[in-house]
Amino acid sequence: MNETTTAGAVVIEREMPHPPQKVWRALTQSALIEAWLLKNDFEPVIGHRFTLRAPPMPQWNGLVDCEVLAIEPPARLAYSWKVGEDGPGAMRTVVTLTLTPTPGGTHLRMEQSGFRTDQENNRRGAEFGWRRFMDGLERVVAGLD
Repeated sequence: MNETTTAGAVVIEREMPHPPQKVWRALTQSALIEAWLLKNDFEPVIGHRFTLRAPPMPQWNGLVDCEVLAIEPPARLAYSWKVGEDGPGAMRTVVTLTLTPTPGGTHLRMEQSGFRTDQENNRRGAEFGWRRFMDGLERVVAGLD
């Protein structure tokens, strides 16, 4: 596992001992996404708007509004990630998941980019959250046939 933070972004990379097609299923099937990320109405179609749903917390309604920006099976998936109402407090970023075949399985790179300089707390929270989500993704993929 390799984790780095670049200016305005969170990058997490993982080597998974599974073929890209298997990892891709967990990234693009709604029920599997729910098992490692959040409840959702995702569809793997460019332009599809979907919502990720978490339990509400103080100062967050638990909703992440997204739109599929790119889908290149089984190599690349990108979607917008918007938290909060429109305005200066909203966080608008892009999540890009890139899968590269390796001799032992798949190298997965997740990048969430576009954090503003005044969103350092959001970026740190995303870094913590994505580490946990990637652990869950690994468990889900390992359980697939």
